[in-house]
Amino acid sequence: MKEVFGLKIGGLQHKIIQLVLIFLLATVCVFAISSLMGSRSLKETVETARVEQEDAIANITSSTMQDVLQNSMVKTTEMSAKIADDNFAQISEYIQMMQRMAVDLFSHPEELEPLPVGPPDPSLEGTTAYYCLCEEGVDYTQSEYLPIAAHMGETMISLYDTSPKIGGFYMGLADGTHFGINNKFSNKYDEDGNLIPFPVRQRPWYVGAVKKGGLYFTGLEEDAFNGEYYITCSAPVYVGGKLIGVVGIDFSALNAEEVGDYTQGNTEEGFGCIINERGQVILGPKDNGIFEIKPSDEAEDLRNSQNHALAGFVRSALSGKTGLTSLVIDNKEYYVTGAPMETVGWAAISVVSKERVEQPASYMLESFDSINHGATAVFEENLAHRSLVTWLLIFAILVLGAGMAFWQSRAIVRPVESMTQEIMIGASTGKLFEMKQLYRTGDEIETLALAFDDLSKKTKAYIEQLTVITKEKERISTELELARKIQADMLPNIFPPFPERKEFDIYASMTPAKEVGGDFYDFFLIDDDHLGVVMADVSGKGVPAALFMMMSKMLINNFAMLGGSPAKVLEMANAVICQNNEEEMFVTTWFGVYEISTGKLTAASAGHEYPIIRKAGGDFEVYKDIHGFVLGGMEGLKYKEYELHFEKGDMLFLYTDGLPEATNAAEDMYELDRAVKALNANKDRSLRELLDAVKADVDAFVGDADQFDDLTMLVLKIE
Repeated sequence: MKEVFGLKIGGLQHKIIQLVLIFLLATVCVFAISSLMGSRSLKETVETARVEQEDAIANITSSTMQDVLQNSMVKTTEMSAKIADDNFAQISEYIQMMQRMAVDLFSHPEELEPLPVGPPDPSLEGTTAYYCLCEEGVDYTQSEYLPIAAHMGETMISLYDTSPKIGGFYMGLADGTHFGINNKFSNKYDEDGNLIPFPVRQRPWYVGAVKKGGLYFTGLEEDAFNGEYYITCSAPVYVGGKLIGVVGIDFSALNAEEVGDYTQGNTEEGFGCIINERGQVILGPKDNGIFEIKPSDEAEDLRNSQNHALAGFVRSALSGKTGLTSLVIDNKEYYVTGAPMETVGWAAISVVSKERVEQPASYMLESFDSINHGATAVFEENLAHRSLVTWLLIFAILVLGAGMAFWQSRAIVRPVESMTQEIMIGASTGKLFEMKQLYRTGDEIETLALAFDDLSKKTKAYIEQLTVITKEKERISTELELARKIQADMLPNIFPPFPERKEFDIYASMTPAKEVGGDFYDFFLIDDDHLGVVMADVSGKGVPAALFMMMSKMLINNFAMLGGSPAKVLEMANAVICQNNEEEMFVTTWFGVYEISTGKLTAASAGHEYPIIRKAGGDFEVYKDIHGFVLGGMEGLKYKEYELHFEKGDMLFLYTDGLPEATNAAEDMYELDRAVKALNANKDRSLRELLDAVKADVDAFVGDADQFDDLTMLVLKIE
């Protein structure tokens, strides 16, 4: 054997070295191939995991957001429909009141002094006043109806000035003349100063009311003079079967914000609107791009839309609540919901784009993707550096290469396989990724695992927080609404309460400062000849005051029905309330018993506000009665009572301290003197109108300030 540098070629030493070199070279090749395949597999695993986790996040977030939208949007739309319906109901009450007034006037025209009515006076521009118009060829000076209709002028002016949504108040007469209230007069004349003829009996509100024979709402109609669009509520006036005319009110009703706005005015993404019984859009934001608003003679009947899904939804909304519905309109997907308006047979509809709803999920996925790309970039950079170092040192550690290659491959592949398996399980079951000791390798794998773990925790926390907040809001909203309904049902709320009793009339109202309040009123027949009347104010507000109020109401009612005097009833109620009153709550109370046959009123006060009394033909005045201590304030109290005598036409007005202590933004109080002035200014109106007028005066005084206390009022009139 040939020897070279002491090494025998072909010898055992050579074979051993050759075998070792072949083994090591083979090991290096295997390691190189394994590393290449492992890197490629790792990239594919990371990318697969990213896509699967993005899908899981998108599905969970989308489902959660849709549940939230189902609850919030549907409830908001139902509330918007109720608010809108209340507005239309108020307008209906106004027009019915004017209809009754007109019937009364024209039933006995001989008893009335004719009032002069002339055409619009441009010099009164901006001032509310009444005027007359007439059709072409009709002489208004020859009208027998106009001088009678003029007796409605002051009432119309009062309603017009106190109702900002009313655009016009009028009565079209069957002889072709027209009596109206407005503050715009110059537009009734042409360029030459001639009065423009007004075809009153051809106007949609006149024709529609006569044809229907009752209360009628038009669609969106253009005003004959100023070019603005209004909805009109009208009703025919018949006397002895003869048509006298039609009374009408123009009103702008609601704006888009009152119907429902989910994007602060962005009509491309969400808004609310109202559709009338003919399927026409009559109210909503301008240029919303979906429900085009046009005059009634041009508006499309959406019930017959070429978009059959939209047509079906509109028909459903007009007949009942729709729930959350998905619609495709002009190649864009929207979530819509509708609720009917019982007074006019219309529907309130809310619309929000699906793209808007899915924005939170998109933001989350973008954040996740950004984190993932950053982690992947760090991983790939470190992997490339590691490979370079490995190739430079491979020849220096040939002896240890085989073992290190095997150990290193296992150290890399095992945690990656485990992460891949856990992520795949999470994608199918929803289980979130969790950090394990196996992943704490101190290199890029641990960085990637920490990124997955942090993102999973944030995702879980976000979903849990969103779920908890949603459930809590639903619970609180449901409980407060239930409490409000229970409290409202506890108080007499049907008027007139005793339609068979003609000796007296009574009306009351309560406006709580919160969803529920502590004020209460009550009235009940103790027997056929005695009427009990209660007005009370519990200390505090909210649910605790409402519970204390219900207990106090039942005690006073029960003791009164036993036949005791007012002073005795308050004494017994105080004794029960003082027992176990650990919260030290109290209630101010005024309780009176009116003897119907004699007109005698026996009353006692437990620290309550002074009553206000009006004698027939006179003014309201404060009556400073005898005050006792509040109920629940001290045990063993005795109360003094006093007597008043009422005759036909006399009135009794009771209230809580929420009336004189109503506060505006400047912290000035309304005070009792102003309440008396408001009562006297409306003393000849109906009981309901009287309380509404006082409430309107309080609202005007308070302005934008929050309601500080409950406001409760009651008025009794001897007939």
